[in-house]
Amino acid sequence: MQQEHTRDKKVDASDRQADHPWLIRTYAGHSTAKASNALYRGNLAKGQTGLSVAFDLPTQTGYDSDHVLSRGEVGKVGVPVCHLGDMRTLFDQIPLDQMNTSMTINATAPWLLALYIAVAEEQGADVSALQGTVQNDLIKEYLSRGTYICPPKPSLKMIGDVAEYCYTHIPKWNPMNVCSYHLQEAGATPQQELAFALATACAVLDELKPRVPAEDFPALAGRISFFVNAGIRFVTEMCKMRAFADLWDEILRDRYGIENPKFRRFRYGVQVNSLGLTEQQPENNVYRILIEMLAVTLSKKARARAVQLPAWNEALGLPRPWDQQWSMRMQQILAYETDLLEFDDLFDGNPAVDAKVEALKEGARHELEMLDGMGGAIGAIEYMKARLVDSNADRLGRIEAGETTVVGVNKFTTTEPSPLQSGDGGIMRVDPATEAEQIDRLNAWREERDDEAVKTALAALREAASKNENIMPASIAAAKAGVTTGEWAEQMRQIHGQYRGPTGVSGSPSNRTEGLDDIREAVDAVSKKLGRRLKFLMGKPGLDGHSNGAEQIAFRARDCGMDISYEGIRLTPEEIVTAALEDEAHVIGLSILSGSHMPLVEDLLNRMREAGLGHVPLIVGGIIPEEDSKRLLEMGVARVYTPKDFELNTIMMDIVTLADPKAVAAE
Repeated sequence: MQQEHTRDKKVDASDRQADHPWLIRTYAGHSTAKASNALYRGNLAKGQTGLSVAFDLPTQTGYDSDHVLSRGEVGKVGVPVCHLGDMRTLFDQIPLDQMNTSMTINATAPWLLALYIAVAEEQGADVSALQGTVQNDLIKEYLSRGTYICPPKPSLKMIGDVAEYCYTHIPKWNPMNVCSYHLQEAGATPQQELAFALATACAVLDELKPRVPAEDFPALAGRISFFVNAGIRFVTEMCKMRAFADLWDEILRDRYGIENPKFRRFRYGVQVNSLGLTEQQPENNVYRILIEMLAVTLSKKARARAVQLPAWNEALGLPRPWDQQWSMRMQQILAYETDLLEFDDLFDGNPAVDAKVEALKEGARHELEMLDGMGGAIGAIEYMKARLVDSNADRLGRIEAGETTVVGVNKFTTTEPSPLQSGDGGIMRVDPATEAEQIDRLNAWREERDDEAVKTALAALREAASKNENIMPASIAAAKAGVTTGEWAEQMRQIHGQYRGPTGVSGSPSNRTEGLDDIREAVDAVSKKLGRRLKFLMGKPGLDGHSNGAEQIAFRARDCGMDISYEGIRLTPEEIVTAALEDEAHVIGLSILSGSHMPLVEDLLNRMREAGLGHVPLIVGGIIPEEDSKRLLEMGVARVYTPKDFELNTIMMDIVTLADPKAVAAE
């Protein structure tokens, strides 16, 4: 029987040789460089074919682990890398000249690449042969992710520095990964995702074109890659990828005059959608992830070159190694057990697909024209941010109204207890001692390095930045001298300044009315009792830049008639308490999705009591395990919200109730 099956398979496949599978990756990194290294080597042994490094928020935003803003964030959403020693440990026993490494890093991309190069040189690798990617997309950080440091123009210059350096010294490295992933997470429609990402790519190409001889520009443009998101509407998502490929080819040919099709190929990696992963019935996420993977693998014309999948329990907390393994096996089954890679494109000539692709392209072209009229991606940041907030509000409104079905959330909600969540609750927890141990290692590193060499390296880095020179050579020298992540980023802050992004929620209330009339009446009634308009202060303490939830809470509260104060991301507890005193806030809301809620909320509550604000209700939202929710309530938090609390109007009524003078007096 086995022989017959093999013979049939050869007939079905005809004489065509099967395609090679895409790079199979798992986005990973946590706690410490040593722990992450063990995780990487374990995943490679299980059949993973590339690395995808997750860095913690201090590393992403250019702070050392002992900075005040780093408190509670060290090792939570990725690995802390403060200096060459950490990077050395991270890749111990992993030969970099044999690896394809993706590093999800943006504002500090020049620095982390410099550390990577320094480690490769220590290993004796041929640096010119290194393969991998730094994401290095700051524009999407201003729109959706929030790990920016400097303003847009100097940030664009640094993106160019990396690309120019890689083209000359590491020609197989992808110096920039235009990232539309977080645009979809922030609510982008497929047309917006196409247009905003392509506008970002054009801004980078415009920056790069004057830097190299005209004959070299096509090859440099050919190294720009993309990192995209694939959502649950997998036919639309597959058509979006075909549209991406067509539009990129069109832009490079018509706008930049690149004739060689070799340099016009749309090259992309993907992580499928995390936005749609649910805390309710989280086992259903396995099916969502599989369906979303099909969008970027079924169509050969638009197949991803690298795929990484989230784990089923990411809406609950940090996935365990077993959870990541389960997602990796999903890829391996599709690549190695099915016959997908034995066929040419399955959708060529399909009229429904062709029509959908053309409609997406037309919508994206229209949006691109508008962006060009605003000066391109750099000039249109506030416009794009506002569009994303509006689109996300529409998406959430459809879910609340039941117009969009989310299984287990607003339909088919009855369920059996999940055996997958027994024991440890279905997630991995970072040891609280990790942060202190990382700071101890950081202090030891500072004591053992040559201070004079560090001063010299920092001076050279400052000079390169101030003279508008390419900062990569000075960054690599600084890495070898023992400079830390925070010290490197501080030079950039001093020379270029620090950016404060738009929130996208300012301006007049929207036209949204459904379900809000009763809440608006309640807001008016409580405001009369208070003697002024109900004041709601929304804050994001720490380094978590995922602002979508905070923006939607502030957006809806404004529509309900509340007086809103929301200054955006990256605030210290001290700054939030100061703002609450100045604004005389009636209710304070916090959004924390990085897992650092316990230390940050404890700090804030203590500061509120010391400032005489102990009577002001505090509400907290985020990816918060049930055990932590109970502890927060015991500490004095009035309400805790997690992803299962998707009905924003219910949260609005809670705010009104908490602000009522009678409720405050009862407390």
